[in-house]
Amino acid sequence: MNTGIERRWHDMGGLDSGPVPMEEHDFAIWEKRVDALMILCGGKGLFTVDGLRRALEDMGEEAFEKHTYYERWIAAINQNLIEAGVYSIEELGEKMEAVSRRGDTYGEAQND
Repeated sequence: MNTGIERRWHDMGGLDSGPVPMEEHDFAIWEKRVDALMILCGGKGLFTVDGLRRALEDMGEEAFEKHTYYERWIAAINQNLIEAGVYSIEELGEKMEAVSRRGDTYGEAQND
């Protein structure tokens, strides 16, 4: 039956996507921070689950396939915070540059 609704690239509902890995894995600290950021910002009403889903779906197939689960989530959170006016793209760029100058490790950052 043709409903006239076409699937977008991210819609895998009902399709075979292969086996689901069942082994446990430990989350990296940054992944836990992404999860915490999502909970905190959502609790403050800065975005909704629907807003996050839209940002994930709009990022495009190439980006969606290239990035890990939490990389996609931080991109969606970032997009929603920019749209909410929490900060601008320019402010984000400036902050990223400042953080980059601190070094690659916590030890290097402490020497700043």
